[in-house]
Amino acid sequence: MPATINEGSAGNESSAGGGRSWWEIPARWNPAARAFFFSLCLVPFFALSNAVISDSLGPDPAEHLMHVTGEWVMRFMVLVLAATPLARWGWPRLARYRRMLGLYAWFYATLHLLVFAQVYIGWNGEILLEELAERPYVLVGFLAWLILVPLGITSADSIRRKMGRNWRKLHKLTYAVAILGWLHLLWLSRSDVGEAVVYGVVFVFLFVLRIRGKGFLSRAV
Repeated sequence: MPATINEGSAGNESSAGGGRSWWEIPARWNPAARAFFFSLCLVPFFALSNAVISDSLGPDPAEHLMHVTGEWVMRFMVLVLAATPLARWGWPRLARYRRMLGLYAWFYATLHLLVFAQVYIGWNGEILLEELAERPYVLVGFLAWLILVPLGITSADSIRRKMGRNWRKLHKLTYAVAILGWLHLLWLSRSDVGEAVVYGVVFVFLFVLRIRGKGFLSRAV
């Protein structure tokens, strides 16, 4: 998914300076590391599923499901945006999984939307339109999810090759997803904006790193 740096090129960055990073694992461990990372990203989903099955979601199950799935979308977006700066600093491991992280952001955003559709609007299109018109946080959250759809679909290597340079232009929308997601969180925060402020600071920091490292990234992709 969102990647102006692909998995293969990211893996070579640490050696660009003439040596392997001390924390880079041997290449023969890559398949196992990828499987481990993939499984690790599913832990929140299985934890939520177990809570649903065991009826231990707390006094407001719907709110808990919405909060946790939304929280993980934001966390994965942070990881996606942090992958490239970390690769610049000699740790390309996260960048190698950037597409996976982006797809997981889409996955948890879809769960977030499904819970909303099931619990809050009952799969009613008219109510959805009313929510989109009357509640800005619903509108920006829905727009973020809509943008994630083409980013996720075009994450396949075959589609990327067919799209050429247009693929990179499209995947710059990753930043729009982060901004819309942050606005969604800010509007929902009401009186307690501490979490939204933290994510805002993190995103701004990562955006600045991205801008400052643009020259490097152009060489990396």
